[in-house]
Amino acid sequence: MKKFAKLIIPFLFFSFHGSASAENSHTKELMAAIIIDDFGGGTGGVRDFLDGDIPITAAVMPFTENSKEHAEWAHKNGFEVMLHLPMEPKRGKRSWLGPKPITVDLSPKEVRQRVEEAIKSVPYAIGLNNHMGSLAVEDEEIVRVIVEVAKERNLFIIDSGTSPGTKFPEIAKELGVPLLKRDVFLDDISSSSYVRKQMARLARVTEFNGKGIAIGHVGVTGKVCSVGVFESMAEFKERNIKIVPVSKLFSGKLTKKNFVPF
Repeated sequence: MKKFAKLIIPFLFFSFHGSASAENSHTKELMAAIIIDDFGGGTGGVRDFLDGDIPITAAVMPFTENSKEHAEWAHKNGFEVMLHLPMEPKRGKRSWLGPKPITVDLSPKEVRQRVEEAIKSVPYAIGLNNHMGSLAVEDEEIVRVIVEVAKERNLFIIDSGTSPGTKFPEIAKELGVPLLKRDVFLDDISSSSYVRKQMARLARVTEFNGKGIAIGHVGVTGKVCSVGVFESMAEFKERNIKIVPVSKLFSGKLTKKNFVPF
């Protein structure tokens, strides 16, 4: 399989992007990233994506039986790996978060410890995004600790966009941590035809902004997600949109050091 990621990649300074004009999208290469969440958890769609030829970015849940295996599998096959950090939502079962989630009752010291442990449990992670977290991402104190750890570990952040009140963008900008935000959810309805519809939406966003980010999942919706994504590739090729690892969407000056995943 063609390798889509390298062990050593140039790390990029923060470039908080606004919407580019439609005119600019015609003069620059169009690039879209597909982040697939919940690796390390359920098995649906895992092999489809990790043995497939679409350069998805694998977001891996920490502290699960398969966290290390799925991260190593993704890395071995050339896929970019991220930490999928579980954070407390406003609604939903606590069990959906898995072990050691980031919850609003934790002290800053406890948040830091859990984030650092989560990073260690997902080998080759070069960035992180939030799993759920509609409550916790609105807590400035908690988000600041997460962003500080990301800065110390040279990790970029993808805001999964689970709350309009998220503190990630402003704190990441303040601390100079690279951050981008999710544009499209692919499988919030479990149907491959819906996934194809959302992939078409990703294509439109990418054509307008020059780049776009979609999030899908393995596990319960994994099979329909993988089918919908793979069936959409012909359309992306026709529209001259390149699927890339999410780190490729960051722009800015290179740091003096190359980033080496932990």
